[in-house]
Amino acid sequence: MRRLIVVFALFISANVIAQESQIKIGRKAPEIALPSLTGDNISLSAQKGKVVLVDFWASWCAPCVEEQPELRKLYNQFNKSGNNTKNFEIFGVSLDSKKPAWEKTVRKYKINWIQVSDLKFWTSPVAKTYEIEALPFNVLLDKKGTIVGVNLHGKELEDAIEAELAK
Repeated sequence: MRRLIVVFALFISANVIAQESQIKIGRKAPEIALPSLTGDNISLSAQKGKVVLVDFWASWCAPCVEEQPELRKLYNQFNKSGNNTKNFEIFGVSLDSKKPAWEKTVRKYKINWIQVSDLKFWTSPVAKTYEIEALPFNVLLDKKGTIVGVNLHGKELEDAIEAELAK
């Protein structure tokens, strides 16, 4: 009986560990490698050396679209600094299912930062990996690809980007 209890306790512990979130401050961001609007595969790891905001959004998400002007302001403010070196990047991941809707929104709001999508809507493996339950959702990464902020918006996001760039 004692052996059975130990085995059961180990099984429960293993499941708890397996379910622990990967999206926590201090952890490395899981890789994302998806096609852009032009079909080129772009990876998150290729942005290493920059402070990166991974922005999950969709054209059908009104709050996401409303946030685009604020993201453009941050992009214009922080994308180039110092010796004209690009230190900040936004890595937009769309949870759209229809490429024309995604493309139309990108053009309409003049989104000029990286955009990728597998067009799998909520069934995207990336949405599962990043544990996305609602949009908009974002993760801020330091220059080494470590998560330093989760779901930051407004002044809190601006301050966090500025602090990371100052390091």
